[in-house]
Amino acid sequence: MRIVVVGGVAGGMSSAARARRLDENAEIVVLERGAHVSFANCGLPYFVGGEITDASKLLVQTPQSLRAALDLDVRTRSEVIAVDTAAKNVTVRAEDGVYELSYDALVLSPGASALRPPLRGLDSPRVRTLRTVEDALSLRDEVHDGARRAVVLGAGFIGIEAAEALAQQGLDVSVVELAPHPLPPLETELAWLVTEQLVELGITVRTGIAAASVERGEDADTVVLADGSRLEADIIVLSVGVRPDTAPFEAAGIACERGAIVVDAHGRTSAPGVWAAGDATVSVDAVTGIRRPVALAGPANRAGRLIADDILRPDTARAVPQPVGTAIVRVGELTAALTGANRSSLDAAGVSHRTLHLHPNQHAGYFPGASQVHLVVQIRASDGLLLGAQAVGNEGVDKRIDVLATAIRAGMRVDDLIDLDLAYAPPYGQAKDAINLTGMVGENVMTGTLTLWYPEHLDNVRDSALILDVRTPAEYATGFVPGSLNIPHTELRDRLDEVRDAAAGRPVRVMCQSGVRSGIAHRVLAQSGFDSASLSGGMLTLQAWLGARQSDVLERPEVLARA
Repeated sequence: MRIVVVGGVAGGMSSAARARRLDENAEIVVLERGAHVSFANCGLPYFVGGEITDASKLLVQTPQSLRAALDLDVRTRSEVIAVDTAAKNVTVRAEDGVYELSYDALVLSPGASALRPPLRGLDSPRVRTLRTVEDALSLRDEVHDGARRAVVLGAGFIGIEAAEALAQQGLDVSVVELAPHPLPPLETELAWLVTEQLVELGITVRTGIAAASVERGEDADTVVLADGSRLEADIIVLSVGVRPDTAPFEAAGIACERGAIVVDAHGRTSAPGVWAAGDATVSVDAVTGIRRPVALAGPANRAGRLIADDILRPDTARAVPQPVGTAIVRVGELTAALTGANRSSLDAAGVSHRTLHLHPNQHAGYFPGASQVHLVVQIRASDGLLLGAQAVGNEGVDKRIDVLATAIRAGMRVDDLIDLDLAYAPPYGQAKDAINLTGMVGENVMTGTLTLWYPEHLDNVRDSALILDVRTPAEYATGFVPGSLNIPHTELRDRLDEVRDAAAGRPVRVMCQSGVRSGIAHRVLAQSGFDSASLSGGMLTLQAWLGARQSDVLERPEVLARA
């Protein structure tokens, strides 16, 4: 049996390696159009930034090591340019010519190529991408040759990593993103924390604006933005997205959807004897059901392995799981991570949901080094089913997102999180871990013990309700919502008449710094006959939601006194 695998790296190599472990007698040929069949593409930005100093460390396997260990016939610089699914052969363009190769089973893992928008000047040699080892080597050479200014077009995961890497090398870096904030899948209130961190790294952030053109110059290029502003650049990194690399396979009649290969639950395409995995395939989102490619290494690796099972052990092969899209990125001192669906994707899918904001410490508050994990969790309104989660913080983010990703995969409800028995010692967590606290808050919301209001409701709340700020006077003085009443939560029971008079029959909307004290105050008010609700995540969430508009919306007593 001959198994031909098109494309190496994640999906392709995973499939080839698994196939060999299942069948020692199969002939397995891997065709890779690039120079490297198995490399750490996720490590490329860290090589550019100098944290990985040896380029050879990026090469996970070579054709020689794969031949020795797994008896794989790996052919680099071999591009598949056509497929005949009826005759079961592929046409390959190699360095020494074009030839045909027959197959019994064909696995397509061609990946995706960098999206190149129709902008004038993108053909400049100063415009680079960061998807291959050669890309990383070229960027590193440019840095060492004296590049001083860089513009990164696109603030997705790769764009942010590239910007940080270049800033680490001392370049003056600007990031341009069409979306309203960096890392567009992040919720607005978490993305602001990332923006602040990028600014701390010395990176200029331009969001909500597109690049209009690139003007080539003798000593440097100029990126012209839609508002007419101009950014000089010795290096321009293009990272505005990717598109599936599927042209020859779509031309062969293999069913595609918006350029991505359509596969069934076992990775089978519309053509008999042809499977596909990775960035070039259509995935069905496990939470929303939205159909789209998912350009992540983890799902590609797992799909490749399961495809080999379906080829060689179809009776027992497990289905390829629908991805929940778990991803993580480092931004300076922060880590940002997400899993499952965000608010916008749930809204687009018509899924009724509730949002929880929490700011717990990553370990015991009395142990040195405690810092907050800023959590946003989405739950289904009807039953509390976990739908998605995001987190930003200095430490402990990966642990919490991985637990929540597991809980989403397991179909858990938010109140199930209360009972998770998680590792605890003061340096590592709290007796009530951030995950357990999420469950407790979620249960309170689902049972009606806690009613929430949100930053996006601020204007309506100011018009129709009394905002009661239950922080201390000192905290209140750092910034408050105009027109709010400040009564510390410890004094509330003795000052209910004051609240009643100020409310004058209106609802009371409570807030504090992080949502804990306002939750306590809400219970006091609700049981005293008030129409009450607590601001989800408190002032921390409100400030992050407002972002750069904080100074326009919030006031400080000393500012009023000077005025």
